[in-house]
Amino acid sequence: MAETEQRIEQQDRVARPRSRRVFLGFVFAALVLLFGVPWWALVLSGPQWPVPVFVAGTVLIIGAALVLPYLMIIGHGPRTLDWAARIGDTTIGVAWILFTWTVLGTVPRVVLAIADVENPLRSRLVAAFAVGATLVLVCWGAFEAMRVPRVRVTEVVLPRLGPGLDGTKVVLLADTHFGPIERSRWSARTAAAVNALEPDVVAHAGDIADGTVARRRAQAAPLGDIRARLARVYVTGNHEYFGEAQAWLDHMAELGWTPLHNRHVVVERGGDRLVLAGIDDATAVGSGLPGHGANLADALAGAGEGLPVLLLAHQPQQVRHAVAAGVDLQVSGHTHGGQIWPFHYLVRVDQPSVHGLTRHGERTQLYTTRGAGFWGPPLRVFAPSEISLLILRAPG
Repeated sequence: MAETEQRIEQQDRVARPRSRRVFLGFVFAALVLLFGVPWWALVLSGPQWPVPVFVAGTVLIIGAALVLPYLMIIGHGPRTLDWAARIGDTTIGVAWILFTWTVLGTVPRVVLAIADVENPLRSRLVAAFAVGATLVLVCWGAFEAMRVPRVRVTEVVLPRLGPGLDGTKVVLLADTHFGPIERSRWSARTAAAVNALEPDVVAHAGDIADGTVARRRAQAAPLGDIRARLARVYVTGNHEYFGEAQAWLDHMAELGWTPLHNRHVVVERGGDRLVLAGIDDATAVGSGLPGHGANLADALAGAGEGLPVLLLAHQPQQVRHAVAAGVDLQVSGHTHGGQIWPFHYLVRVDQPSVHGLTRHGERTQLYTTRGAGFWGPPLRVFAPSEISLLILRAPG
């Protein structure tokens, strides 16, 4: 036994530096792509800018690439300096948009070449296209991120839903991500928008905040003002497990919500019943927190046989467990709808759905909300935030 433990410790010592090297290599490659491609295409090759323009462009792009890792470390590391996180997150968002539209600049570059527009004019026009598109989308994306989410209405037919529950209004929130940017007023306006819908059930599908309860208490406070006729329920997302998952569960209970920590409640109207179940996020099991880890069997234990089940699970990928358990409807967040186009293509690699209503198996449906807030860059481009209003319908 002692020899085995020594062998495992030795393997861990070897694996840690290797994992660190892989991570650093990934970060370096990402920086080279995000900043190197725009610098090469817009500043270095083709445009033949005057020296002052070349120097200014180089200092701006390369300087941002060099300072970004430091900002992210002090902003999101142990020191958690919100001002650094704000600058670093915004820089990543702007860099992603500039990188995307620099690559898309290949299209006008080819068109201009066919039209016999010579360099340096051709490259300067392409640079103007990429920079102009970036400026417009950053301004628009910031507005979209900070506005009160639009209400998106979807009717969902549940074959096992009784007629007494037909028309039940479920408001789904997720990914509020209260964080480095103070958004207490936004939170209050969003809560008011939810209340205006006069919901029967309000569900928060996780990722309430980035940070501790003590740091984000004021931003989360308006959640306590949300009203629902039958229930207000909440499950953890992956971001709760970056900090204080249990503290957020406790705090939501203090605000009057029912945390569905691998458990369920039953709501009733008109003589018919609906099971509201919830499971921990898929990352909970690796958090090391005692008693945390998604467990759908526990969540459904004791639920009435044959009753329709609405399951809260933060990540859409958790739907495979819902299908196996015969859940009627799973509601999830996590994806943000991609948040900044075209990031949704990468999200789709990891998740079975990016947004909207999808069917999985014979019975199970999945609704994935784009979420109410944003994570990281305070931008939303072609992926608007939403308050999801699901109207449950009985068959026939």
